[in-house]
Amino acid sequence: MWTMARVSQEHLDARRRQILDGAAVCFARNGFHATSMQDVLKEVGLSAGAVYRYFSGKEELIGAIVGEVLGSVRGAFEEAARQSPPPPPDELVASVLGTTFAARESLVVDGRPAFPRLVIQVWTETLRNEELAAVLREGYGSVRAAWGRIVEGYQEAGMMRPDVAPDHVARTMIAAVLGFIAQQSLFGPAPVEVLRDGLRALMSMRDDRAPSEGSQLG
Repeated sequence: MWTMARVSQEHLDARRRQILDGAAVCFARNGFHATSMQDVLKEVGLSAGAVYRYFSGKEELIGAIVGEVLGSVRGAFEEAARQSPPPPPDELVASVLGTTFAARESLVVDGRPAFPRLVIQVWTETLRNEELAAVLREGYGSVRAAWGRIVEGYQEAGMMRPDVAPDHVARTMIAAVLGFIAQQSLFGPAPVEVLRDGLRALMSMRDDRAPSEGSQLG
């Protein structure tokens, strides 16, 4: 009996995954407004009853997809924040973003990864969907707080200058990640090593310019 129950739960989880992935592809392809539940049913090859057993409709599907992605990203950064010291930003971003992309690499639209396009669709949808906007705000706040703790870890370890507010660095790192995802959606795929190397180069900069007369103290 125990084995049967375990297999049954695995089947339910796999079916839910099938629905979420199919819906994500539909939304990435045509956007939320142009996608109907009939489109989702056709994509996943299931009956309406099978899909509605898991999700009440399109809005719940959207919320589940967004919540899942934000949850996985937040968890990865929170795990990094618990390390002492945390991994440097270039390695950390490449690891988290690489894992996020890899988990969704099977989702493809027109021969290109669906995930970056889905992110853009989510941003657009939040302008009219307050419930989704609330989910996104909560997720963004959690990721931002986790990054803030990571920066505090850098500062405590002497890896980063202490005179910059951790939240300012957190916002900048999130902006870099979101901008990289937007570039992929607009201009095509690029490996996460591109962002990693760019951050690494910026982190290596030194300013050896002589200070201007007006900036000298005394």
